[in-house]
Amino acid sequence: MAKENILHSEVLKQIEKIKETDILIGIPSYNNARTIGHVIRAVNAGLVKYFPDRRSLIVNSDGGSKDETTAIVHHTEIEDPRLIMLSHTPHPIHKIVTPYHGLPGKGSAFRTIFQIADNLNAKACAVVDSDLRSITPEWIELLLKPILLENFDYVAPFYLRHKYDGTITNSIIYPLTRGLYGKRIRQPIGGDFGFSGKLASHYLTKDVWGTDVARYGIDIWMTTTAIAEGYKVCQSFLGAKIHDAKDPGSDLSAMLNQVLGAVFNLAETYQHVWFSIRGSEPTPIFGFRFEVGLEPVNVNLDRMINAYKQGIADLGSVWKRFLPPDILESLKKLADGNGANFCFPDALWAKTVFEFVVAHYKNKMDRGHLIKSMTPLYLGRTASFVIETSNSTAADVENKIELLCLEYENLKPYLLDRWRN
Repeated sequence: MAKENILHSEVLKQIEKIKETDILIGIPSYNNARTIGHVIRAVNAGLVKYFPDRRSLIVNSDGGSKDETTAIVHHTEIEDPRLIMLSHTPHPIHKIVTPYHGLPGKGSAFRTIFQIADNLNAKACAVVDSDLRSITPEWIELLLKPILLENFDYVAPFYLRHKYDGTITNSIIYPLTRGLYGKRIRQPIGGDFGFSGKLASHYLTKDVWGTDVARYGIDIWMTTTAIAEGYKVCQSFLGAKIHDAKDPGSDLSAMLNQVLGAVFNLAETYQHVWFSIRGSEPTPIFGFRFEVGLEPVNVNLDRMINAYKQGIADLGSVWKRFLPPDILESLKKLADGNGANFCFPDALWAKTVFEFVVAHYKNKMDRGHLIKSMTPLYLGRTASFVIETSNSTAADVENKIELLCLEYENLKPYLLDRWRN
């Protein structure tokens, strides 16, 4: 796909004055007045401290905030780096994106950032969330230096998180991405990434900007594209990512649908890549690892277990369309358990996820309904994980996640057989 220039004429005028930049930091935002001032100050401090000799640019790509986000960005003092303000509404027609490129969502904001990086021939770029409370100037160093000094193309974040935070990543996204593509990227949907100007330009050539990637699948799409297309990838340890954590038993069906839809679509796109990959290999991790305090995550076990049991009662006829009888029977038996007796084995979970991946690929039913039907199974798996790790340390939990990943890897021949047959 040929690259199109989607930028407003006023932005193009600013770019023409700047001409070229070494570093570009993108901050997509939507109603983040409470936190975005801190993020911009931290980014600026990182640029001044670690890259004083580099030409630097901060780009805020706003999705039509109704609060004071853009005003705060305008009035937040920065020192040496220059600041471009972009504003676009969550409607198809607005100042920055042409009507057919204007799907509301984080991906559309990223596309604007990629385009500016391409126009200015940026050497190294990073994007950071605008709702961060834990970002420090060191994040900027850690996201950019592997690109500028070590010739990496993509830097994924490596965070420390509470053992019950990020359960979708821990139980599905990380082990599945690792099992498919053979790279151990611990936070493939972390939200804060570094990438080379070369990779930003490559992203622009992809014909995804009118799809759900432009709405909410951008993080996993960036990570998977970089890995599957042979770019040099690494990770940087950023400490804690403090954000508004949610009870993993709350209604996460929408997020599950969004993220898994992207992961499953990518599996289809890159099947020619992952078919031949066996096992996995570590990726380099930059930065000094240290222990940090983490905010607690409240968990409602009863709600998750009850949701699982209700799903077994209501969705058995749906799952029967694509789940093998032995797996379906094993899932039904789990519903007899309560409390400490409720246990969802790793192998059963990995096979269940693989069956959903294959059913999605083979269009066994409406893809949105298919993924939504996975919600009670995910909640049951999460409840089992919480029960098993209630007295576990952070290191114990990581070991358990490692064992789950190995189960995905060992069962990959099962996935290949089901995919082909």
